[in-house]
Amino acid sequence: MADLTSFQKDFILLLESGFIAVNQADENSAVKLFKAAQLLDNKNTLPIVGLGYLHLHKLELRQAVELFEKVLKQEPDNEMAKTFLGLCLTFTPQGLEKGEEILAEMKKSNDRMIHNLSITAMNFVDSFIKKEPTPVEVKKKKNNKRKR
Repeated sequence: MADLTSFQKDFILLLESGFIAVNQADENSAVKLFKAAQLLDNKNTLPIVGLGYLHLHKLELRQAVELFEKVLKQEPDNEMAKTFLGLCLTFTPQGLEKGEEILAEMKKSNDRMIHNLSITAMNFVDSFIKKEPTPVEVKKKKNNKRKR
């Protein structure tokens, strides 16, 4: 195998590019970029967070939760992994409460980006996951039950 030390300076570039690829729905490139970053520094957990972020974007919540929990076993104070874990859990009925607790904790973060992400996630949960059904939605639900 070639000497990878000359590429160490590219670690962050590979990670950032991986996150950009996820945001552009380029799964193939994202996986390759995160794997390349992992080759350069297999002790760093950020490539694992990136892969979890990819699964979160695809709503593959089980896989995302597993990866974020793996990171948290190695780095219990990793705020990025905690925030993404909290967001993932809020999408599941059995994890909603725990997810909200995690997001509330992350809202106290000194990292402005983590703080803002947790607030945005909590607002999303309140608006779209825990929202009360509209009268039209209630009526549709009743009509669907009658048809059965």
